[in-house]
Amino acid sequence: MTFDRLDLVSKLYQPTGWPRILEAASGGPSSGPLVVDLDPTTFCDLACPECISGKLLNQGRFTPERLAELAGELVEMKVRAVVLIGGGEPLAHRGTRTVLRVLGEAGIAIGVVTNGTLIRQNLAELAAYASWVRVSVDAGTSDTYRLFRPDRKGRSVFDKVIGNMRLLAEAKAGALGYSFLVMTRQEPGGTVVSNHHEVLRAAELAHDIGCDYFETKAMFDDGHHVIQVPDGILASVEEQLATARQWTGDGFEIVNSSTLTSLRNRVGPVQEKDYHRCPVAELRTLVTPSGVYVCSYHRGNAGARIGDAVTESLADIWRTSDRGIVDPSRDCRFHCARHRSNLELDKIRSGTVAGTLGVPEAGSEEDPFI
Repeated sequence: MTFDRLDLVSKLYQPTGWPRILEAASGGPSSGPLVVDLDPTTFCDLACPECISGKLLNQGRFTPERLAELAGELVEMKVRAVVLIGGGEPLAHRGTRTVLRVLGEAGIAIGVVTNGTLIRQNLAELAAYASWVRVSVDAGTSDTYRLFRPDRKGRSVFDKVIGNMRLLAEAKAGALGYSFLVMTRQEPGGTVVSNHHEVLRAAELAHDIGCDYFETKAMFDDGHHVIQVPDGILASVEEQLATARQWTGDGFEIVNSSTLTSLRNRVGPVQEKDYHRCPVAELRTLVTPSGVYVCSYHRGNAGARIGDAVTESLADIWRTSDRGIVDPSRDCRFHCARHRSNLELDKIRSGTVAGTLGVPEAGSEEDPFI
């Protein structure tokens, strides 16, 4: 079976992870996470005005030695997939190449979310070990890139990023994605600037680069609520994406993000949840230099912090922590990409899996990034 990269519900039905899926569905603690989001660093070489992690940058650090130890601990815990992501730029840490090598040689699937400025320096490891690399570009031209993703001196490094993506497209074994976050900002004086008009240009560029997919997403506010956009902007984006579908096929696809889908369906910023414990928190967690958190939506939230990976082993943190400290009905009223997975896990717990894929068959797994 081949899994849609964003169909998180179907990914629950994979044989290697099934025992831990059942542990999580039961409502009790799991023996370990299947997926770990790892922030190697909180430093970033860009200064994006809309950065949702702007208040979390430059807080704590992993030494290269500790980062290498963490990679070994993830292997020992039998984690199936690791996403190198961050409030900062994951490729900016000089120990990231070691992490890629240790995890990759152990057979752990690796995803990388990056701004693309440092792909060249990490090219060999990314090409050899990354299952996928998603580059946050958010523009189709250098001028618009400078408005929304300037470097720390206010300059555009658009051409450098696109050049790096071409290098990876030529060398890669895993999937390469071009990510476009639709943004609108009101400048002092009332002028409104936006990048939405460049969706089509960016999609065409992604196809020309040799990317495997192009993804358009909606913005979050500081509370992770999806920011609504004017009808005219949404209509423009939809029209551009419809035109961009002319390039799909032959290994290139236009990906429908869950956040953009929520805008299409006129879903409001609040996503109500009537359950009090998050089963997915038993399957996926976030490790950062400033702490280990129940999930990436709660990065930096002291109320969702379950340990300190700088001084404690991940196995000890997992064994002694309570991932139930977050109550989704109270603490997660934002749009959560794994809400449907939680609903499915409840069906698995109650035995009402009719209409789903059912118990997985050996040899059917494809994608561990649940």
